[in-house]
Amino acid sequence: MKKDTPDFGSELRRRRNEKKITLDALSEQVFCSKSYLSKVETGKTRANLQLGSLCDDALEAQGELVALLEDQEPMEKRPADINSIFGLPASPSHFVGRPEELKSIADHLTGALEGSLCVISGMAGVGKTALALQGAWAASKSFPDGCFFLDFSETSPHGAREVLSSLLQLIGVPEERLPSRPDALANLWRSRTRDKRLLLVLDNVRSTADVAPLLSSEPGCKVIVTSQKRLSALEEATRVPVGVLTDTAAGALFRAAGGERAACAPEAVVRAVVEHCGRLPLAVRIVAARLRSGSMRSVAELEGRLSHEAHRLELLDDGDRSVTAALTVSCHYLSGEQRRVLALLALHPGLAIDLHDVAVLADIAPLRAATLVDSLADAHLVTHESSRRVSMHGLVRQFARVELLAHLTVEEQHAALRRLLEHGLRLAVAADKLLTPQRFRPPVILDDFPEGAWAFSDRAAGILWLESEWRSLVALCETAAELGLHSLCWQLAFTLRDFFFLTKRWGPWIETHTRAVESARTAGARTWLAISLSNLGVAHSDRGDLTMAVGYFQQALVLYQELGDDDGVANSVSNLAWAELYLGEYENCMDGLRTALKYYRRMENRRNAAITLRGIALLEAEIQLCNSAVKHAQQARAEFHALGLELDAVMSVNCAAWAHFQAGDHRAATADYKEALALAESCASSYEGARALTGLGNISWACGRHEAATELWRRADALYGGLEPVMLGEARVRLAS
Repeated sequence: MKKDTPDFGSELRRRRNEKKITLDALSEQVFCSKSYLSKVETGKTRANLQLGSLCDDALEAQGELVALLEDQEPMEKRPADINSIFGLPASPSHFVGRPEELKSIADHLTGALEGSLCVISGMAGVGKTALALQGAWAASKSFPDGCFFLDFSETSPHGAREVLSSLLQLIGVPEERLPSRPDALANLWRSRTRDKRLLLVLDNVRSTADVAPLLSSEPGCKVIVTSQKRLSALEEATRVPVGVLTDTAAGALFRAAGGERAACAPEAVVRAVVEHCGRLPLAVRIVAARLRSGSMRSVAELEGRLSHEAHRLELLDDGDRSVTAALTVSCHYLSGEQRRVLALLALHPGLAIDLHDVAVLADIAPLRAATLVDSLADAHLVTHESSRRVSMHGLVRQFARVELLAHLTVEEQHAALRRLLEHGLRLAVAADKLLTPQRFRPPVILDDFPEGAWAFSDRAAGILWLESEWRSLVALCETAAELGLHSLCWQLAFTLRDFFFLTKRWGPWIETHTRAVESARTAGARTWLAISLSNLGVAHSDRGDLTMAVGYFQQALVLYQELGDDDGVANSVSNLAWAELYLGEYENCMDGLRTALKYYRRMENRRNAAITLRGIALLEAEIQLCNSAVKHAQQARAEFHALGLELDAVMSVNCAAWAHFQAGDHRAATADYKEALALAESCASSYEGARALTGLGNISWACGRHEAATELWRRADALYGGLEPVMLGEARVRLAS
């Protein structure tokens, strides 16, 4: 090259500025990134003849830019040109969704993001390959020197060496000239791809070692990797994690791939189908193909068969594609210990699993459990919901139950479940003691509740744990009954009772106590049968199912009388009296409450005496003995406060407010309802808060402030919708307004 001849980069910049073309505009015309062009112009990298020709055409240089590149290096010193190969498979049909992931891939391939490597990771069947190809096709014109696709699932254990040899032969290096050493192969690959614009899509990569030799520092060479592992050692990679599809996208994929019957199917049925598939693209495509091929007569039939979880994985196999096969590959490189933990996680009935539960199930130390869970998350077999909780995709759970649990003995599975049940019960008891410390608790068979390791700091911490775990505990209650661990079943139900009363979750309250009744009957435990029947009656009474409640209370009363249990008899009489209050049988109610009150006072049971006194106050308010009602409600409130039972205290303040309202004393009623509202918030009772707001709305309506009343009622509904008029006078007044 002559000394007075300009170099390519500076001449490119001069001509571009002369034409007033920005780097952005030129990059779009020559199919390369702005950052790469900038490096060419500043001399930080060299352009190849392909780029020179494109720039020459874009800037109308009449071959002068290309000539500068030809003068820079004699032809005989330049490596042979790569045989341009475009090997991308066809872009997948019916591709839907993934806008954010596609943008990340596009930013990587166009140079908006630094680095040569993009790692797409996710669980088996989530659509990583489809996403990689969709992104690669969209940017394919930016890689004029070639686009290659290699599937590492089809390579030998010496994957990187085999792939390098194949790639070098594809670009024209004869097999006999390939060096034997893997590092020499990598050197030759980097040399031959210098100044080139190439795209590699490496599918189903198993380890970092498969990828590292193929990476290049050349800005024009880009690599997309798909893997079921995160490949964390590739520190500089652009990360594109892929999850399951959204409801909308999964439905769209099913309709597009399933043919006319899928396209016309009702939305609810399609939603059910894709939920059975866990919104996993592979599963959705398989069932859509079954429908399209005619092996299923209708979408409704397909949904019906998928609803049977035990046979679901069989339906998700069409001979060529299989969810089970894909997940088997995911588990292929797991250690025996990792497989065991994954299998045991499938026994956990909850959707989210605490790390301590993992440790208890596997009978290992918590730190070891955390390490093993991390390794499973790296393989996308579990997902971290938080630093302490993980979840399993439904199909992974079913796969683990079918394929992995078979390797554990029935005895080992039952021992793991018993450990989990006892662990959950211990924690539930600890939380319940903070929730209602004055509650009577009968002797339990599992009574070795350790202190320290599982202690909660305060009542709020106990409630928070119960809020996060109650669904799992309900499922564990059912599991205990199914395994014949009846005492654990009825103890769990009993322990959850006050939490369900606080949060007004009547459904799970009734569900657990129905199981407890069945278990107590099966085990012949008459005391626990009476306790469970009584609590089941309270659940129905609290919900307003008074006829059913009375039936359960009467059964409990007979049992307590046969057992000679005076406490149980008094509680049953009291419970029946409360039901009679709501049924309007006021005379019977008063007799029952007075009888129970005398007994509780004689036995110095201050809590139950105060509860009964509050019941008398409610009755008196109904029969217009309002002054007496206020007095008794205030006495009950003082007793609850002395006992530290703040929820019961709030209920008493609301009771006094109701009595004031019944007497027409709106000022006193307003003061009490406002106090109850503040107290309800402090003890986390949305129910009592909504009751207070409803009462305040009733007062506003009675005073002609209808807009204010409507707003207060709206706030009550937002806090706790659907207060039962049978149970609450405030709700009856609102209904009549």
